[in-house]
Amino acid sequence: MKSKKLSSMLRVDIRRMAATSLFPIMLVISFVMPILILVMTSMVAGTTVANPQTGMETTMEAFTNTWQIIGSSGGMMQMDMTAMCNINLIYFMAGVFVCLFVAEDFRSGYAKNLFTVRAKKKDYVASKTIVGTIAGAFMLLAFFLGAVIGGGIAGLPFTLSAAGVFGLIMCVLAKVLLMGVFVAIAVAVSCYGKQRSWLPFCCLPLRGCCCS
Repeated sequence: MKSKKLSSMLRVDIRRMAATSLFPIMLVISFVMPILILVMTSMVAGTTVANPQTGMETTMEAFTNTWQIIGSSGGMMQMDMTAMCNINLIYFMAGVFVCLFVAEDFRSGYAKNLFTVRAKKKDYVASKTIVGTIAGAFMLLAFFLGAVIGGGIAGLPFTLSAAGVFGLIMCVLAKVLLMGVFVAIAVAVSCYGKQRSWLPFCCLPLRGCCCS
């Protein structure tokens, strides 16, 4: 009986996700983002910028390989381009999507009616987590396709490391699996915030730091 309720809720949430204009907008942004990042950073690579206060000169660094934007080796405290502008930005995108998606349920009264009629809160959280993870996975794939196109436009090499194609596939798969963890956190915080969509957004930077 519980599985039937969850599957029914999943079908409804998937239809609602497909019907909302927010999901395709997020997909388009996820696709265009790596193209702009790779092309723009390639254009400014090697440019020297001087700080007017200290006089210190900084040379703009950029990606030297297309796959750097998929699996950057930059650490959390590293503040270069590859550490800040990579596929981990999609975790912020997925968090925004989940926060707005859940907040709309409480704002419209859909969640209240759902809990009254046929659903339990744990089924609601499970359904939203699964649907949010699916949406996040599509955003990651859109980012990957955009990175391939952006790397081609920017003229960056597609040379793989020693891990080869298998390592690249495992990297993308790990990003998809990790998406489920951060979506679950976003759903939990969004349910706590209910229609106050600004409240879950306060936790987005904390989740993003953990992805770096």
